[in-house]
Amino acid sequence: MSNTPTPVEPGHDAIVEKDAVESIVPLMPIVLPVVGAVLMLLLASIAVYMA
Repeated sequence: MSNTPTPVEPGHDAIVEKDAVESIVPLMPIVLPVVGAVLMLLLASIAVYMA
């Protein structure tokens, strides 16, 4: 009797990854504008600092 791991079905990791991505997708309309606003403020503050 050897200590080989039990085989998992092929694509099991892909199924878990897809579920993780699908759980984040509904947050995109909130996350993307917030990240965009933070990025614009950061770039504007750098431009003011450099001027």
